Amino acid sequence: MRARIVELLAAETLCTCHLVAETGARQTTISHHLRILRAAGWVDTEPRGRFNYYRLRAEALEDLAAEIASLADAARASVGRQRPC
Repeated sequence: MRARIVELLAAETLCTCHLVAETGARQTTISHHLRILRAAGWVDTEPRGRFNYYRLRAEALEDLAAEIASLADAARASVGRQRPC
């Protein structure tokens, strides 16, 4: 569900009601996942009237991509290395 929310927010800024309509999930489920994504620093909130709009933070994804690239480098470097039992 979080991956789907991230995918939707990559395309545009949305409010909870849009995310409910797009995913078919309940509002409480969407709010739960948005809370986790905000705590992780992936999503920013923008209040507009009575609604909160959410947008994906591109910098957070860039940081994650760099971490994953670093892990891929480490995995390549570890080929053939094995710890004995």
